[in-house]
Amino acid sequence: MSLASRISAVMLLGWALAAQAQTDLVTVNAAQIRSLGIQTAKPQSVSSSGGIALPAQVVIPTQHVQVISAPLAGLIERIDVSTNETVRRGQRLLVLQSPELAGLERDYLQASLQAQLANQSLKRDEALYREGIIAQSRYQQTASTAAIAAAALSERRQMLHLAGLDNGAIARLQRSRKIASTLEVTAPFAGAVLEINASIGQRTDMTTPLLKLANLSPLWLEIQLPAHQSQNVQIGSLVRIGSGKATGKIINIGRSVNPANQTVAVRAEVASGSHNLNPGQYVEVHIDTPAGKTQWLLPPAAIVHQGTRAVVFVRADGGFRPVAVQVTSQSASGSVAEASLNAQDEMVVRGALSIKSIWQGSGKGE
Repeated sequence: MSLASRISAVMLLGWALAAQAQTDLVTVNAAQIRSLGIQTAKPQSVSSSGGIALPAQVVIPTQHVQVISAPLAGLIERIDVSTNETVRRGQRLLVLQSPELAGLERDYLQASLQAQLANQSLKRDEALYREGIIAQSRYQQTASTAAIAAAALSERRQMLHLAGLDNGAIARLQRSRKIASTLEVTAPFAGAVLEINASIGQRTDMTTPLLKLANLSPLWLEIQLPAHQSQNVQIGSLVRIGSGKATGKIINIGRSVNPANQTVAVRAEVASGSHNLNPGQYVEVHIDTPAGKTQWLLPPAAIVHQGTRAVVFVRADGGFRPVAVQVTSQSASGSVAEASLNAQDEMVVRGALSIKSIWQGSGKGE
């Protein structure tokens, strides 16, 4: 291509761009600006490190919630905790009077005695068999009897465990040989009491729900992420809550989009500072994302919508030109968006709807 041809091509491109700019221009004169009360301001850039600000709800991980049920039928004698109280592992929650417990303890002591006697007989017959005094069949029968007695004792011990007695309580029963009907229901882990479903004097059946206990560390954050932003978030992305009072990481990203609001369910686990949060609380979170285009904090009144597009109007010679924006997050202070703006632009922050009406009336904003 000759030099003259290249110069002509550049001139034609410049004329085309000028014509396009003129087509997009919304012509507004000074008198109209004054009468419509149009005001402008320079756009404010936000951190270019990348990030998304979204609301989230604090929830308890499902596997950290446990319903404490009555291990046996009985009568609730006392309740030692209250709702929202923090408890330690092994702490007494309530006391149950249960005649069934006395029966289980009696059966255990009987099985223990039988196992002890069977073991003594086994040791005696084993010595006699080695000396050739008794036949092998008798020794085998004695060994079988001892094994059956040991199995029965193990079964009775397991029944006491299911009734809520730990190894220490069973050992004390073994030593004292004293049968009781009082059963202490204790916390299986450290946590907080969410609900109390029982009352003093209530009669319970086996598996009757008594209270709900939860481990509040760690906690989860349920986040509704706009679908168009999902490609910017990945497993392990850092999540900051509020002014840094807690932090966490993304542990799950949903694969389906909610058709009602076009969001994807994202879950984060709070690894640090969970004591500053309460289940059910709504918080604002910031999800770190890879650095991308410069983002701008736009006042709510600056953004107008034309169909599926979002635009702002920027001052130009003879009026204003629309600039497309892509909102990445919203908060009370405004919307954070990606847009082809610069810090010296004069962006309309009041009267944008009036300019939009002129734009549509000219047929350019269709």
